[in-house]
Amino acid sequence: MTTPSGRPGFNEIDAAASWIRGRAGGRAPEIAIVLGSGLGGFFDRLTDAFAIEYADVPGWPATAVAGHAGRLGIGTLAGKTVAVLSGRVHMYEGHEMDRVVFATRVIARLGVKTLILTNAAGGINKAFGKGALMVLDDHINFLGRNPLTGPNDDRFGLRFPDMTEVYSARLRGIADEASRERGVPVYHGVYIAVPGPSYETPAEIRAFRTLGADAVGMSTVPEAIAARHMGLDVLGISCITNMAAGMLPETLSHDEVFEIANRVKDAFTALLEGIIERA
Repeated sequence: MTTPSGRPGFNEIDAAASWIRGRAGGRAPEIAIVLGSGLGGFFDRLTDAFAIEYADVPGWPATAVAGHAGRLGIGTLAGKTVAVLSGRVHMYEGHEMDRVVFATRVIARLGVKTLILTNAAGGINKAFGKGALMVLDDHINFLGRNPLTGPNDDRFGLRFPDMTEVYSARLRGIADEASRERGVPVYHGVYIAVPGPSYETPAEIRAFRTLGADAVGMSTVPEAIAARHMGLDVLGISCITNMAAGMLPETLSHDEVFEIANRVKDAFTALLEGIIERA
C-alpha cells in the first residue's frame, strides 16, 4: 500500500514484486537491464521469456514516451536468468521521484543483484561521435531532485548511503573485457542528468563541459541512486545518439535518437551479451 503521503511504500513495492514472481513461474532474475530510448530491440534476445506490460503490474507507472515500449520480460540470456525492462518513466512526464524509481525497487525485491542501466544521451565530449558507447564512470545529478528525499524506510537501505562508487568498478572492468572480446569500442565518462524535456541550450552545454560532464541525458541517475540505496551493483552505458546543442550546426530531434540507436543496435547487443556472460 502507499504511504499516508501517497508515495509508494515498501509494502506496495513488495506486493508488485510478489505479483510478478507469481506470474513468472518463480523465476528469480540475477541481472536486470533497463533499455533506454530506441534501444528496446534487445528485449527480443531473451529466450523462454515471460513478458508483461508495465500497466498490468499493480502500482507500476506506464510510460508514454516514444521509444519506450513499457514491457518487462524475464527469460534466459547467456545462460543466466535476466530481467529486461523495455523503457522507463521520466520525471518530465510528470512522475514523482518515487514512481520514477518504482521499477528499480521492484526488481531489487525480485532478488536482482546486478543492474545495467542504458540510455540515449547527447555527446558533450568532443572526442565522441554519434553512435559511440560510453560506460559511465560517475554522474552529476542536475535534476534538482533525489529519489531518497523524505522519510527513510530502513528496509530499502541506509538513511545516508555512500555514493563514492555509484557505478561498480568491477562491472566497468567487465564492460572493458567484453568490449575487447566482442570488438565493440567503448569510451568512459561522466553523465549529467537534467530534467528535460526541452533539450539543453548551447550555453548550458558549455557549463556542463566545465563541470566535467561528457554526456547529457534525462534519466538513469535516479535509478542508479535508488539501486545503490538497496545494495545493487550498477553499470551504466550511454549510447551517444546526437551531439549536444551547439556542438554541431544542426538542430536536435528525437527522430535522430531512433536513427542512431538503430544504427548501433548490433554493436550494442554484442556488448551487452558479452557483459552478461561475465557478470
